[in-house]
Amino acid sequence: MSPEVIIASVGAIVFALIAAAFAIGTTIGDGMVSARAVEAIARQPEARPNIMQFLIIGVGFVEANAFIALGLGLYVFFGVANVPGLIAKALGH
Repeated sequence: MSPEVIIASVGAIVFALIAAAFAIGTTIGDGMVSARAVEAIARQPEARPNIMQFLIIGVGFVEANAFIALGLGLYVFFGVANVPGLIAKALGH
């Protein structure tokens, strides 16, 4: 097997692992933030507007991690491993 194919394969696998890990982490984080907000609203219904503000901010921070992970994964895929170029080179194009 040529080195280009190995590097392209590793780059694709790393991209998939980064995307999957942060997708799972973001889902768990969103669930935890939402569950805590529901508990807080159940304890103090009169504080609902303030709790909702913090819920939106908290979910925003959690979702920002997903975008950072996507950027990191794309950097590995295109910048570090240059997977499309390696595939084209391996196919002889």
